Amino acid sequence: MSTARTSGETVGFARKAEGRGRAGAQKSVGGLRNHEGRRGPAPARALGSARRRNHGMKIGIIGAGLIGGSLARHWVKLGHEVLIANSRGPETLRELAAETGSKAVTFTDAVKGVDVVVVSIPQKAIRDLPKDLFANVPKDVVVIDTGNYYPVRDGSIPELEAGMPESEWVATLLGRPVIKVFNNISFVSLREKTAPRGTPGRIALPVAGDPPAARAKVLQLVDALGFDAVDAGGTAESWRQQPGTPCYGQDFDAARLKQALAEADRSKIPQYREAADSGLKQYLASLQKS
Repeated sequence: MSTARTSGETVGFARKAEGRGRAGAQKSVGGLRNHEGRRGPAPARALGSARRRNHGMKIGIIGAGLIGGSLARHWVKLGHEVLIANSRGPETLRELAAETGSKAVTFTDAVKGVDVVVVSIPQKAIRDLPKDLFANVPKDVVVIDTGNYYPVRDGSIPELEAGMPESEWVATLLGRPVIKVFNNISFVSLREKTAPRGTPGRIALPVAGDPPAARAKVLQLVDALGFDAVDAGGTAESWRQQPGTPCYGQDFDAARLKQALAEADRSKIPQYREAADSGLKQYLASLQKS
């Protein structure tokens, strides 16, 4: 069941089962804007350190599933140094490291001396990360959360059931602010549907989280990766891209993504979650039958 193990990988499974009743959705959402620029993207220079070879960044990825692996492939090709870690240890990642050009490391090494850390593991696994993992990580290191909460996979998490945004819960456990992105796109689209800036119909991704300076850096990172980046506001607004919401699992362009984010209705979070969870249940049941 490797395709259901991590974060955004379950996007496609929930998509077919989602109920899209959106009457009464909110008319607007503050702070939604496309990341634009007239010059070519240069996030490696904006985010990276001058000491990095070829101005690339050093990026640590915690989680070696389909989302983490896809990001590693892209970023290595873009000239970044990528470290990748999982709970089973570096020796289990030799094949993936060789395939992607990344370096297999421990959790501790994945956050050491990096510019960006990506946490791409099942929501329930956040609790199992070392409690002091970020203790010595500089405050200006950006932490990205790609995760999604599926009760059928993660068990019930009371804080999330009570309405806390998923990334707010992750930030609380990590002891660090996080930027939520790459959670609403399938790994197939992430891997295969990148496009140059200005391409008609280019897929857009929502970027939500705090602080604003970190969010701005991730907007640049997403653009260079091959997707339009839409500023979806702070962590408090990140619920708009959680499983089952109107933008979840949809390869929308920037205009349609902004509309979908605005259509999200916070009072419907339990319904969104139930629809997405039902989709994953159906997928898991189909695996057992095959």
